[in-house]
Amino acid sequence: MVLQAESLSGASAAERTTRERPTVLLGVHASTSTEDIEHNDNYHYYKRRLEPNRLQRVSSVLTLLASFVRTSGQKFTLDGSTFTVVGTNAYWLAQKTPTQADLDKAFADIAATGATTVRTWGFNEVTSPSGTYYQSWSGSTPTINYGADGLQKFDQVIASAKSHGLKLIVALTNNWQDYGGMDVYVKQIANSDNHDYFYTNSNVVQAFKNYIAVWVNRYKNEPTILAWELANEPRCHGNTGTTSGTCTTSTITQWVQNIGSYIKGLDSCHLVSIGDEGMGLTGDGTYPYTAYEGLDFPTNLAISSIDFGTAHLYPLPWGATSDPVGWGSQWIINHYNVQQQLNKPVILEEYGINSNQYSTYQTWLSTVVSSGLAGDLIWQAGSTLSGGQTPQDGYTIYPSDSTYTLLTQHSAALKARG
Repeated sequence: MVLQAESLSGASAAERTTRERPTVLLGVHASTSTEDIEHNDNYHYYKRRLEPNRLQRVSSVLTLLASFVRTSGQKFTLDGSTFTVVGTNAYWLAQKTPTQADLDKAFADIAATGATTVRTWGFNEVTSPSGTYYQSWSGSTPTINYGADGLQKFDQVIASAKSHGLKLIVALTNNWQDYGGMDVYVKQIANSDNHDYFYTNSNVVQAFKNYIAVWVNRYKNEPTILAWELANEPRCHGNTGTTSGTCTTSTITQWVQNIGSYIKGLDSCHLVSIGDEGMGLTGDGTYPYTAYEGLDFPTNLAISSIDFGTAHLYPLPWGATSDPVGWGSQWIINHYNVQQQLNKPVILEEYGINSNQYSTYQTWLSTVVSSGLAGDLIWQAGSTLSGGQTPQDGYTIYPSDSTYTLLTQHSAALKARG
């Protein structure tokens, strides 16, 4: 956020610096609080020296900056106060809401639980355009869809979220083949099934950066977006089951460093997260705690461009079948331990079970509150729209479900914890 320089002939060097780049002189960036600014000596110098119109412009910048969610230690903040990240995933918001009324109904159902945050997809890679999509491929050449069935549709998603008082976490690609994802880049550019080439092939990496730049530059001044997320569940392995055989934790860590710093170079106001499942940490040694998928949770969270950590929780498909409820609670606690160790927030960004949902979620959500984990987002929200119910994948919670009431109670409890 830098104000445009104006003609300052005859001004001293100090005056030119002050007038041309006030946000730099004030030290304003994504982690700066309003209180910090008001205690900055340069702020008071600025108030004395600037003409009213320029001072008003600075005030406008500071007001905008205050509307972005930030982190402070293990908490999220908004305009100097604690911001509770609680809510849901709704990947389908742009694809399954044919009318504005449908989109508004979906967000209204989410907001009614007391949610503050929704995670959704900022990707849909296609080779044969249909429905809402953001990038189409012809051979190795991608084309961004700026139209009504592309980025203009996501503009509507943002506007509706804002009108319902909700923030968005936007994932920028997918480890899985749903809605395109990494394998489309690899197949179209490298003509390969090796999933991990997404992290290492220079042409693929550059194509992904080009895509990121379109999204980040379009929305970098939009505070409705809470965070950019590098990917949904990045792993060495994808749907193809094929890799180069050389993918390790170093492969994904280096990719995170590369892409995370790239986003921060474009946008210093929004938070950045990885979107990983939180695998690869100290625990009971079962599959999700290992480095098999190329993930090292503490090492990746320690990367300077990563503002908060994410963990997902699906004990049954992960093989933790003997005591999925207890296993899940310990997974939450172990991720809180890393949050405390690195002094960065960690959220349970997805969680799901398709049996004994109410009692299981009651236990897990109670553990989130008692442990101190920074927040949580259920997988996933459901609504009944003009064309019927939104996708039911065995985990979806509709407003008529008893678990919907539980989520409402949990939102209040997590906010009360502070």
